Amino acid sequence: MASTLSLIILLPLPCSVLPPSHPPCFDGDPPPCCTGFYGLDESDLDKVFRLPTTTFIGGNESALPLREIIRHQCQWIRQKFEKPGVMQFSLEEKRTLLARMVRSTRFEEFLQRKWSSEKRFGLEGCESLIPALKTIIDKSSENGVENVIMGMPHRGRLNVLANVIRKELEQIFCQFDSKLEAADEGSGDVKYHLGMYHRRINRVTDRNITLSLVANPSHLEAVDPVVQGKTKAEQFYCGDTDGNRVMSILLHGDAAFAGQGIVYETFHLSDLPSYTTHGTVHVVVNNQIGFTTDPRVARSSPYPTDVARVVNAPIFHVNADDPEAVMYVCNVAAEWRATFHKDVVVDLVCYRRNGHNEMDEPMFTQPLMYKQIKKQKGVLQKYAEKLIAEGAVTRQEYEEEIAKYDKICEEAHARSKDEKILHIKHWLDSPWPGFFTLDGQPKSLSRILKGRGEMIKNRTVDWALGEYMAFGSLLKEGIHVRLSGQDVERGTFSHRHHVLHDQNVDKRICIPMNHVAPNQAPYTVCNSCLSEYGVLGFELGFAMASPNALVLWEAQFGDFHNTAQCIIDQFICPGQAKWVRQNGIVLLLPHGMEGMGPEHSSARPERFLQMCNDDPDVFPKITDDFAVRQLYDCNWIVVNCSNPANYFHVLRRQILQPFRKPVSTHFLRMIPEDGPAAQNPAGVKRIIFCTGKLSPFPFDLVKAETEKYPEADLVWCQEEHKNQGYYDYVKPRIRTTINRARPVWYAGREPAAAPATGNKKAHLLELKRFLDTAFNLDAFKDQATNPASPLTAAEPPPPSHAHTLPHAPSDSALRANPPPPQSVLQGPSADTLDKEPSLQSGGAAGGSVLPLGVFLFGGQLSPCGPAPVRYAKLQALIV
Repeated sequence: MASTLSLIILLPLPCSVLPPSHPPCFDGDPPPCCTGFYGLDESDLDKVFRLPTTTFIGGNESALPLREIIRHQCQWIRQKFEKPGVMQFSLEEKRTLLARMVRSTRFEEFLQRKWSSEKRFGLEGCESLIPALKTIIDKSSENGVENVIMGMPHRGRLNVLANVIRKELEQIFCQFDSKLEAADEGSGDVKYHLGMYHRRINRVTDRNITLSLVANPSHLEAVDPVVQGKTKAEQFYCGDTDGNRVMSILLHGDAAFAGQGIVYETFHLSDLPSYTTHGTVHVVVNNQIGFTTDPRVARSSPYPTDVARVVNAPIFHVNADDPEAVMYVCNVAAEWRATFHKDVVVDLVCYRRNGHNEMDEPMFTQPLMYKQIKKQKGVLQKYAEKLIAEGAVTRQEYEEEIAKYDKICEEAHARSKDEKILHIKHWLDSPWPGFFTLDGQPKSLSRILKGRGEMIKNRTVDWALGEYMAFGSLLKEGIHVRLSGQDVERGTFSHRHHVLHDQNVDKRICIPMNHVAPNQAPYTVCNSCLSEYGVLGFELGFAMASPNALVLWEAQFGDFHNTAQCIIDQFICPGQAKWVRQNGIVLLLPHGMEGMGPEHSSARPERFLQMCNDDPDVFPKITDDFAVRQLYDCNWIVVNCSNPANYFHVLRRQILQPFRKPVSTHFLRMIPEDGPAAQNPAGVKRIIFCTGKLSPFPFDLVKAETEKYPEADLVWCQEEHKNQGYYDYVKPRIRTTINRARPVWYAGREPAAAPATGNKKAHLLELKRFLDTAFNLDAFKDQATNPASPLTAAEPPPPSHAHTLPHAPSDSALRANPPPPQSVLQGPSADTLDKEPSLQSGGAAGGSVLPLGVFLFGGQLSPCGPAPVRYAKLQALIV
């Protein structure tokens, strides 16, 4: 055993007193050198430490002396690895292991024979992964686990689908047919990215087991927090508070495990109260290479698994060419998880027989390694020879086992030829059965809560109260609400206060939302760790488990979503198109153009709008159910909420509609002008459009309003710079709506690299300039009559059938042609811009009303709004 099995033992803090370089201390008390390494002495070993709720050390005890904690875990591992004869297997266990090795190996060989020129990212060199996973599942099932959620990269995925999840072989083989027609909506995805959900009988324990392999993109390790979130949700919905019935298994490559920061982020979620899944088994396929990169230039740590030491998870390094050692270690790993409910890592030290994929030539970059690999005898052959020599099986029995599985593959291949249509929905990893039918307070806080009471009496709401009412009403209706993110309990802007803290007693809190009604659903609000990528992935996974929960992730500031861009780009935006998987995740991205500098001024809405899947050049067919049909067809909805009522309904409609999409609402898709100017449509000279609910675009309403005011100029006005914000999204859609019959002018800031200036005076000057331009009826006259004027000289002449969308006047043009005096336009003056201005149709000097209409796509033109100010630009996305 010593030649095939090495072991690193790391003990969970605060009880760990063993330095990483010190050998495990198994006998008696920790020696003085161990305690001295951490600045402790002998007396510290008798100090009592509070035990975490997720450990089973000490039985019913809530605290133990440090000496007892160390002794307990050391003794547990000692019994597993130092006791003579521990790695003994029965004849039946050996024969089962051989059969699993046959299936793992012959599956890859069958694919290579049939589709030698196809990428499949085979498992050759680590075939023992399949019996490793099955062993973990068997032992976990024996310990009471009923549901296993798995995440893995592309290497070996088809083999896991076939021999672990037990996906029908013909469904896998037909994926190699290039003539297969897709029967579902969406783009679909390559076969080695697809997921699967399957409930079956575990043949070893004779118990039901549900296995789910979560679909993933090419981005290695990005699926990790998604799996953890889905696992947490499944535990939550079945009342599994200790992780005894639902668990997760994560597979990794050695290079990605060491190199991808999301691995570190996911480990740090593992023991947080609102995120723990009570232990994950990590299996690293350590083939000692990352594509073409050697470990010596890929990481600085001795082992690729050293990142797991951040949570002091036990790490078992095992030779993947010794299937019995692999099986034994996997049994121990599953037992560790069941006993201590902590993460554990199995490092399968193996090799990669082919290149990164089957078309890749590894000899270019690792010639010496691959000369040795070519000489290496396959693990199945070595293990079969070992069992034959022992007399555990005969050669004939071994060959019959191979022939039996080869026949299964050939018959499935024959059936696969009858498959003419690819059903992506057959690869769904998170089904929603029955869903898809169309049927002690501080004084300042006391003041805040009292203010909310006054607002209710006066029938008014601010942003915080609107959100509170939306959540509360859903909870009363039995809808679970989960809000996660950095500082969400209080709210970044000290506006939410969903968790009240006793001012005199530590850790004594109250969550009023959990006391709304007798039979309400639970409300979960939790401050996350300082992570966007990991936490957003976790919440996405949580939202996958059930459509009957409102799951929200709030960025501390809207622009922080950019560190989670991989989750947004690879999972949220295209998730339904690739994997036929709807998801109701809500992204709350607060931001505001307030002269506070480039950071946090913009949530970069242009990025979300760019990824919307509606066609800007096609005016859609208008039907009676047009608004609902738009919501169903889009990949997500982008909303820039204009007021608390808008926000309230957006949240409620998201969960009450009969499908799961981006932020949705049928009400006030566009807020039209209803002032005096609207009473005389023929006299209106300008319509100003600005932001609100932007995607899907309200083609029908914009068309009706532009036709209502046939003589009016059309202006798009925004606070953001021209190359940011909403302009590039709305520009072609407005043009399509009006059939390019009129020009659409732009009023806003000029293009810039940063989202906003860092100078408050410059901010106010910019704001005054573009607002004056928007309200100046003469601002675009020169451009309308002279296309080659300096204001539009940068744009080519428009074709005869179209009109260009001119730029806003540049700074130099404004200096040369200043807008009319402020007293004539009655727009906001510089001294009022600090006082939360709002744009409205103002009266001229003589008191008459300007012929002007302002249309909001569910939004407002004001740079800021009701308290809290930054929430005037709240962005929410639901997918």
